[in-house]
Amino acid sequence: MSFQEHITRDRRLVILRLLRQAPGYSANDSLIDHGLGHLGHHVSRDVVRGDLSWLEEQGLVATSPAGPVVVAKLTIRGEDVATGEATHPGVKRPGPGD
Repeated sequence: MSFQEHITRDRRLVILRLLRQAPGYSANDSLIDHGLGHLGHHVSRDVVRGDLSWLEEQGLVATSPAGPVVVAKLTIRGEDVATGEATHPGVKRPGPGD
């Protein structure tokens, strides 16, 4: 696995964890982008939207447009992956104490 693949898998886990901490398990792409930046993932909004789209295809989040932003909501499966109770290819599994 390449270093870029490790970064992508980690970023997707961080997105799931941000949504898990958000009120109503939901946040817009702008807030997610801001949270990612604070956690060391400085990417464009296009990358965030691409990850949200991929996570939705995998059944880990549900998205909906809301004007100029995209709102993402964590699914039950997404929460299981965020906590490490389930695994999913393409998303980093959290380690002990993460």
